[in-house]
Amino acid sequence: MENLTNAEQKMRAGFFDTVGLMRQLYNRSLESVCIKFGMTRMELDVLLFLANNPEFDTASDIVELRGLSKSHVSTSVAGLEKRGYLERNHRSGNRRTVHLKLKADAEAAVEAGRLAQRRFFTVAFRGISLEDREAMERSFEKMAGNVREILWEE
Repeated sequence: MENLTNAEQKMRAGFFDTVGLMRQLYNRSLESVCIKFGMTRMELDVLLFLANNPEFDTASDIVELRGLSKSHVSTSVAGLEKRGYLERNHRSGNRRTVHLKLKADAEAAVEAGRLAQRRFFTVAFRGISLEDREAMERSFEKMAGNVREILWEE
């Protein structure tokens, strides 16, 4: 069994507690948007991903970068397309890759989702200095790189 110092034990517990609390608040923040627009959380996640990451516009991008299941993304894309919020396109010369494009009808839901995201981050980062935020960003980037390295090895 690993011998951890009190500081290490406290840091680990704090990390997992914080991740759980952040997830709860984020879910609550987006819930009213889903209700207002009659969509699932996954559909809203797909919309916000496409709106916030225009350089990544395929279902495969969403699956890979967000770690979501192919079936959930596919179902959500179909629902959003049916609702008139997005369309599928092929770029000339490549009929295999389907690119997703938000339509004007998605604008209100996207803006409401982005507002909910801004409110979430405002609450989450209240009282944290810019210097500490920058240190967190560097730490998160390093942690994500460490995790990706292991996950993508397999």
